[in-house]
Amino acid sequence: MPVLSARRLGKRYAERWVLSGIDLDLEPSDRLAILGPSGCGKTTLLNLLGGLDRPDEGCVMLENQDLTNITPSERSRIRRERIGTIFQFFHLIPTLTASENIELPLQLLGWSDSKIQERVKTLLASIGLEARAHAWAHELSGGEQQRIAVARALASKPAVLLADEPTGNLDQASGLNILGLLSKLATQESTALVIVTHSEVAAKTCQKILRLVDGKMQGSIEVIP
Repeated sequence: MPVLSARRLGKRYAERWVLSGIDLDLEPSDRLAILGPSGCGKTTLLNLLGGLDRPDEGCVMLENQDLTNITPSERSRIRRERIGTIFQFFHLIPTLTASENIELPLQLLGWSDSKIQERVKTLLASIGLEARAHAWAHELSGGEQQRIAVARALASKPAVLLADEPTGNLDQASGLNILGLLSKLATQESTALVIVTHSEVAAKTCQKILRLVDGKMQGSIEVIP
């Protein structure tokens, strides 16, 4: 059974439809790239899939629950527990160390100290930054900051990881490293990954590509051999 599905998904602002007719299914560990030029509806689609916004047409199902027919507080709870998000500009908290940034969402979810420490240790090893655990955000390179942001997004073991232009603020080498890390961890954690990008290179690190033009899918979802 898919962990994330969308059916006939659409969104409009005033009388203008900015997204329409989106259908997709993602299994655990699937990697999907939403590819298209600026203004084509990529971020709108990501916000709908993550429950940040409600569609005007169709539905989004996460682990067999319809995100469009629940209360805002219930959607917020699901986002905290079951959806991880990575941004282009990292958004690390500067007054916390690398490990404390990863710990924070688990503290908010009420995990025990022992479980938090075990999870953080595992994630730091997975991203290769054990030696930087006590560094402040400003002491980390851009690539290291994004690695910590990836670990933070995965901390609660979410069903789905949403990444909005995760390499847009990095140089090419660091960006490719992050894409490789995301692919590895999505498989390792059995997490479905959705990446928004305008880069063909970034998109082709995924198993599937959904191409958007003017808010509509261009053909069916492309499967990368």
